[in-house]
Amino acid sequence: MGRTNLFLLLCVIMALLGVCLVKAEDAYKYYTWTVTYGTRSPLAIPQQVILINGQFPGPRLDVVTNDNIILNLVNKLDEPFLLTWNGIKQRKNSWQDGVLGTNCPIPPNSNYTYKFQAKDQIGTYTYFPSTQFHKASGGFGALNIYHRSVISIPYANPDDDFTLLIGDWYNTHHKKLRQTLDSGRSLAFPDGLLINGQAHTTFNGDQGKTYMFRISNVGLSTSINFRIQGHNLKLVEVEGSHTIQNLYESLDVHVGQSLAVLVTLNQPPKDYYIVASTRFTKKVLTTTAVLHYTNSASPASGPLPPPPAYQYHWSLKQARTLRWNLTANAARPNPQGSFHYGRITPTKTIVLANSAPLINGKLRYAVNKVSYVNPDTPLKLADFFNIPGIFSVDSIQSLPSNSGPSTIATSVVPSSLHDFIEVIFQNDETTMQSWHLDGYDFWVVGYGKGQWTPAKRRTYNLVDALTRHTAQVYPESWTSILVSLDNKGMWNMRSAIWERQYLGQQLYLKVWTAQNSYTSEYDIPKNVLLCGKALGHHP
Repeated sequence: MGRTNLFLLLCVIMALLGVCLVKAEDAYKYYTWTVTYGTRSPLAIPQQVILINGQFPGPRLDVVTNDNIILNLVNKLDEPFLLTWNGIKQRKNSWQDGVLGTNCPIPPNSNYTYKFQAKDQIGTYTYFPSTQFHKASGGFGALNIYHRSVISIPYANPDDDFTLLIGDWYNTHHKKLRQTLDSGRSLAFPDGLLINGQAHTTFNGDQGKTYMFRISNVGLSTSINFRIQGHNLKLVEVEGSHTIQNLYESLDVHVGQSLAVLVTLNQPPKDYYIVASTRFTKKVLTTTAVLHYTNSASPASGPLPPPPAYQYHWSLKQARTLRWNLTANAARPNPQGSFHYGRITPTKTIVLANSAPLINGKLRYAVNKVSYVNPDTPLKLADFFNIPGIFSVDSIQSLPSNSGPSTIATSVVPSSLHDFIEVIFQNDETTMQSWHLDGYDFWVVGYGKGQWTPAKRRTYNLVDALTRHTAQVYPESWTSILVSLDNKGMWNMRSAIWERQYLGQQLYLKVWTAQNSYTSEYDIPKNVLLCGKALGHHP
């Protein structure tokens, strides 16, 4: 074959490859969601709630790994509004995080189009409003990411799956709840528990088949325990991580957490109770749903399956049994080219202690004695446009101190891209805590009672600890996590207990590198909303 013909053949092959590459581009999915008020009666009392496309809870967002999501959000409320995507890593794209540190809120009668990718993720997640205490009135929903056909999962495909959004609920409108917090008082105990926005609901299945139950705690303050009468729960996934498939009679799900279990309908054909109840509360709230066998002739009956022991120790022991499935073929964090996170030496240790001080006579919540306040300009925009005076990188220290009064500040912890850090959540209070980090998952390597010390590292699980985005911290105890900072941006680290987040138990983690390229972070969006001191600047 002559050189000319060979050259032409190569050109044809390259052209065909180009066509194939174009066809292989990850799918795009387009949505338009309109946020309004509406009237519903979740606990049999009519009240104003937040609807998305007329739905309460909001639409279930089902996507496939690596799908590109283009979602136009139209705000028809009388207040600014934002959605955040709980557990979505927003790889190189903190511009779409949907919290006040990264985005201006969407004004009333306006819209914003989110653009992000469900990159290298499989699992059970949620979305919810991040501002103005809107979450107490609704606007939350399920975000489920299914595996691509070329990626195997470590269990047979279930016959169907059910989403259960479980959480505590107030009959009081979010504006009144907000007024209570603004006045410096804590909220009263919730009025009830809901499953998918209802006090009672039914899930239908065929005898002999296996179903996935995707369970998320979308509440404001209370841990829940989940169980199904007469059925075992096979845990298979927690917030995007495939797990060792242990069987449980019940599972604790703390505020902001999600998990998925497989349930085989292998009992006599009748109806069975699905039960959720609050954990570690003097007054126990309980709600039920029904698992209905399609060939059932009998309603659910008998006593409800009892909750586990009240003791925190029972829950802590269960938490230690949640382990990573190292043989599963699925996306997982890969810091510094190795899955062996336990062999990587952390570049920094940060100890974060929560507290509930009075500042200027009002209740606040603090981290290392610093209570966070939102500025009028998102930190991400201030950083991008070099606007001074918006946030402080030295107001919060990496170790807690017992001296000095608590203060108010807009606190940011600086770090470098590709750092590998150890974070200790130290809880010296007598209440349950729950911590979330946007843009990341992390290894939960240790739980323990009392004060954390470096000697506690001997108790860490450095082999198959679970990766997740939200970790509970038991009263007068500590929880330790390891994080690979491989995602540039300004990322919110906050209490998942919404009263605490609203009154200051949060901060931002600035993951920085001098390199400005698509390999580290995407450009500022052309449709970015501007507010505060960022007004008048141009992307």
